[in-house]
Amino acid sequence: MLTMFRRIALAAMLAGFAAPVLAQGTAQNCTPRVADAELVKPRTLVMSTNPTLPPLQFVDSGGQLQGMRIELGNEIARRLCLTPEYIRIEFSAMVPGLAARRWDMINTGIFYTEERARLMQMIRYENNAVALSAARGNPLNIREEKDLAGRTIGVELGGFEERSLRAMSERIVAGGGRAINVRTFDNFAVAFQALRAGQVEGTVSIDAVAAEYDRRGDFPRVLHGINATPAALAFRSRALANEVSKVLTEMTGDGSLKALFDRYGVDIAPGDFVVAGPG
Repeated sequence: MLTMFRRIALAAMLAGFAAPVLAQGTAQNCTPRVADAELVKPRTLVMSTNPTLPPLQFVDSGGQLQGMRIELGNEIARRLCLTPEYIRIEFSAMVPGLAARRWDMINTGIFYTEERARLMQMIRYENNAVALSAARGNPLNIREEKDLAGRTIGVELGGFEERSLRAMSERIVAGGGRAINVRTFDNFAVAFQALRAGQVEGTVSIDAVAAEYDRRGDFPRVLHGINATPAALAFRSRALANEVSKVLTEMTGDGSLKALFDRYGVDIAPGDFVVAGPG
């Protein structure tokens, strides 16, 4: 599996690069809990994020990163006595970039799968599921999965959401319906823009994001709770992953993790924050 990990590292060299963004505030004057040899930059926790998922990760009107996962990343860095730094990048480049040591941690709520855990260290921390947003007013009256037969649905390229949408299409075809016309986009923001422009008839994202667009009155969340699977933080370094696991356990013990998740209407994944990955 390490050979596969090195192979995808090569792809990272070809991926688009986004400039790093320093989070507000820096590490405290304390001893880092992770050695510099485990990090991309000394005394710094470099995290990748695609800020196209309000309210979990997004860019506000002032150009600042905001959201539950950004707050969580900042708090993890603080407790590790590291300076948080973010790389804004499309999801499709995140795993190759991790293999190539362009960042220390994927902080985008990547869905956990056994396949991914064979490539990198993963900590399941957040419950999540896939949801479908319809055009305003739900003109197609989408109520069930079978109502998507023959419809054009947008989704971000290369993620668990795309896989879930294609699995839906396969089930529809197995039941005698027409396949979904799956249209992929670089990120969720573009997928929702396509829905707004009428280029697709629905957009698949995750529950919390679909709920946020519904709350705003933009797009109704007509299907949700699909393919519920824990989301994870991901790492190249096992030592760093172990320390982050300890931080999440500490935050659970002092109540700060639940308080953060409750503010955003997100559930903590059940069980301990076990590191799953190679080695």
